[in-house]
Amino acid sequence: MSTLVLDRPSPEAQASPPDRKQPWEPALLGILLVGTAGLYLWALGESGWANSFYSAAVQAGSVSWKAFFFGSSDAANSITVDKPPASLWLMALSVRAFGLSSWSILVPQALLGVASVALTWATVRRYFGAAAGLLAGLVLALTPVAVLMFRFNNPDALLVFLMIAAVWAMLRAVEDGRTKWLLLCGVFVGFGFLTKQLQVLLVVPPLALTYLIAGPPKLGKRIVQLFPAGGAMIASAGWWIAAVELWPASDRPYIGGSQTNSILELTLGYNGLGRLTGNEKGSVGPGSMGREAFGGQLPAGFEAFGGPGGRGGGMGWGETGIWRLFEPAQGGQIAWLMPAALLLLVVGLVLRGRAPRTDLRRAALVLFGSWLLVTALVFSFMAGIFHAYYTVALAPAVAALVGAGGVLAWQHRNRVWVRIALALTVFTTAITSWVLLSRSADFAPWVKWVVVIAGLLAATGVLVPARRTAVAVAVASVVTALAGPTAYAAETVVTPHEGSIVSAGPRVEGEFGPGGMGGGFRMRDGSGRRGMTPPQGMVFGGPGGFLGGFPGAGERGFGMGGAAGGLLNGSRPSAALTALLEEDGEHYTWVAATIGSNSASGYQLATQLPVMPIGGFNGSDPSPTLAQFKQYVTDKKIHYFLGGGGFGGGLGGNSDITSWVEANFTSTTVDGVTVYDLTSPKA
Repeated sequence: MSTLVLDRPSPEAQASPPDRKQPWEPALLGILLVGTAGLYLWALGESGWANSFYSAAVQAGSVSWKAFFFGSSDAANSITVDKPPASLWLMALSVRAFGLSSWSILVPQALLGVASVALTWATVRRYFGAAAGLLAGLVLALTPVAVLMFRFNNPDALLVFLMIAAVWAMLRAVEDGRTKWLLLCGVFVGFGFLTKQLQVLLVVPPLALTYLIAGPPKLGKRIVQLFPAGGAMIASAGWWIAAVELWPASDRPYIGGSQTNSILELTLGYNGLGRLTGNEKGSVGPGSMGREAFGGQLPAGFEAFGGPGGRGGGMGWGETGIWRLFEPAQGGQIAWLMPAALLLLVVGLVLRGRAPRTDLRRAALVLFGSWLLVTALVFSFMAGIFHAYYTVALAPAVAALVGAGGVLAWQHRNRVWVRIALALTVFTTAITSWVLLSRSADFAPWVKWVVVIAGLLAATGVLVPARRTAVAVAVASVVTALAGPTAYAAETVVTPHEGSIVSAGPRVEGEFGPGGMGGGFRMRDGSGRRGMTPPQGMVFGGPGGFLGGFPGAGERGFGMGGAAGGLLNGSRPSAALTALLEEDGEHYTWVAATIGSNSASGYQLATQLPVMPIGGFNGSDPSPTLAQFKQYVTDKKIHYFLGGGGFGGGLGGNSDITSWVEANFTSTTVDGVTVYDLTSPKA
C-alpha cells in the first residue's frame, strides 16, 4: 500500500504545473541540446546546395536588398520563388555575414532545429515537469523528418519553430488571460504565414479552441480577446502582402507560382485552396495544369493519381485517405509514434477529466492533440501537391503528446486501467516500428528485433506495479519508442540530400522517386517498378528531361543529375561552362536565361551572377512573355540562353521562347549543355 501512495501524485501536484527543478535536469538538458546540435550539424556541408531552388534565392538576397525583400530567384529580380521570403531572410543574412557556402545556408536551419527542441522542452516542462519536457524534446530531435528538414533549406524549419512559438504563447495566455500573450501568438502565426503561407493556419483552429475552452476570463471576454489576436496575425503578415500588391508591377519581380503576377492569387490558389482541391493552376502534371499543358492530350500511357480519372492527389501525390500518413512514402518520416501520441492523448484527457475548466495540463493536451488531429486530417485528404516532408509540421505535436501524456500516465500507473493503457501504447509502438522497419529489408534488420523484444519486455513490465523494476521498464519503453526513429535519423544524417523532393531514412518501396514510384507517376498497367520506362513524350532523366537525371549513389531525393538540371533538381555546370558564363558577365543584367528555376539555380550559384529562370519553378509561369524576352535580347540584357532545362523546354508561352531562340541563334554544346549566344544572331 505504501508503494501505491508513493507512486500517486499529490493533490497539489495535480492542481498546479510542476515547475520544481530537479537536480539532474540541467545536465540532461545540456546533453539534449548539445546532442541535437551535433546531430543537426554533423557533415552538414555534404548536402551541397541542398534545394538549389532556395539556395539561389538566398544568394540573390545576399547581394541585392530588393531581391532580399521580395524573395527573388535572381539578383536582377526577374521572378520570385513560389513562397514568401521569411525563411530566406535568415539564410541570406548568414550568407552576407559569412560568405556563400553550403554551411552558411544550412547552419541557420540547424540552429532553428535546436531552438525548436529547446522551446518544445520548455513548453512541455512548464506544465508536466522536467521528465516530460526532456522526453518531448528528445522525441522531436530524433523524429526522422525533423532531422531531415532541420538539415535542409526548405521553409519548413522556420515554419515549425514559429508554430511551436505560437503554441507556447497561447498556453501562457491560458495561464493568466492577458491579451499580450494572444497578440504575441498572432505575431508568430503571421510570420509563419510569411514563411509558408496557408500551411501555418492549420494550427489556428487548435489555438483558438484551446483559449475558448480554458482561458481564465468569462466566455464573452475570451471571444473578444481573440479579435486583437487575429488582428496581430493579419498585421504581421499583411504588411508584406500589402507592400507587394501596392508596389508597381513594373518595378518589382514577377510573383513566382502565380499566373497573374499576384501574391493574393498565389496565396489562395497554388499555395492555398489549390493544395486542398488539387486545382493548382500553373503546377505540373495533367491533374493540376490540365491537358492544355500537353497540347490537349495526355502522353500515351500516362495517368496521374489526381484529376479526372485519377485517384488521390493531383500529379500523383499518392492516394488520399485516413491511412495516408502510414503509407510507405510518409510512414518512415512521422508515423512511428503517432499511435502512441493518440493513445496517450486519450489517457491524459481522461486523467484530467474532473479538473477545473482552466486546468493548464488539460489545455496543453487539448492544444497539442487538436494540432495533431487537424493537421493529420488535412494532410490525409488534401488532393493537391503533397510531399512527405510536409509531415514535419506534425512532429512537435507528436513529441509533446508522447512526453506529456507518457509522464502523466506513468505518474498514475497505480491504476489498473492506466497500466493496461500504457502497456497497449508500448505494444502498439513496437508493432508500428516493426511494420515501418520491415519496409526496408536491407536496412539494419536487427533493429526491428530489438524493438520487438524491448517492447514485449516493457509492455509486460508496465502491467506489473513493482517499484524495483520501474526504472528498467521506463528505459525499455523509451528504447522501444525511439529505436526505429533513431536508426532512420542516423541514416538521414550520413546521407547527402539534394533536390526538391527529399525524404528521411533509407529507400522504401512505394515512396516517390527512383526506387519507388508509389507516390509519383503510375503507368496504366499499374506497375510501380524501379527504373520504370517513362510514358511516351515524357522524359525523366538526362539533360533537358523532366527530372534532369536521377540522384547519384548515396543521395536521397531527386538530386542534381544532368548538367542542365531539370524540373526537380539544379543544374551542375562544368568548369568550362562556368568560365564561359563569367566572361564579361558583369556587363549583362542576366548572364544567361534558361527554362525553370532549378535549371537556372546551379548556373547562378556557380557564377554568383544573375541567371533568369524563365517560367519560375515549374517553367509554367508567364514570365517573361515572348515580347518581353525579345526586348531584353534587343537591349543586350541577356548574354546566353541555355537549353535543356525545365519541363520539356517550357510550357505555354515559354515554349515559344525556346522555339524563337532555336530559330534565330546558332547553338554550341559545352560539356553537354546547349548554349545560344543571344548577342550573335544568325545571319
